[in-house]
Amino acid sequence: METTLGKRIAALRRDKGLKQDELAQQLGVTPQAVSKWENDQTCPDITLLPQLAKILGVSVDELLSGKAEPEVPAVRVLPAEQRKDLKDMVLRIVVDSAEGDKVRVNLPLGLVEAAMDMGMDVTQFTGTDALKGIDLGKILDLVRCGSVGNLVEVESAEGDTVRIFVE
Repeated sequence: METTLGKRIAALRRDKGLKQDELAQQLGVTPQAVSKWENDQTCPDITLLPQLAKILGVSVDELLSGKAEPEVPAVRVLPAEQRKDLKDMVLRIVVDSAEGDKVRVNLPLGLVEAAMDMGMDVTQFTGTDALKGIDLGKILDLVRCGSVGNLVEVESAEGDTVRIFVE
């Protein structure tokens, strides 16, 4: 049986140890509004969803669907005989900003390697502070040594989260 949005909000709120009035205060709404959401009489305003999800410790997708985001594979070092060719692998970069922006980048590692071989400077990221200091060349070296899975996970002081993994 699928749970409703209201039931998910209530369960997640209780899991966080929050009372309805505490959640309402953090969101700038009345406790009655939270009660109506939890009893499926109304739904939260769409503009509140990112903040509500953050307070409840889930993504907006998970809040709305009730389905947890897939786990990022743990880092592993594969023996030489199990390693794939770099051209058959993908570097995935996931950025979730504190403001609710989401960026998903999928880079074929063969393309990254070719760009570096041609002398292009693709080793450093720019943009959010959470990306600064991440060296793509070093990540490529890790993959060449057989590392796959969740290679980097960073959360900045501003609340931006960056995950880099290889499949």
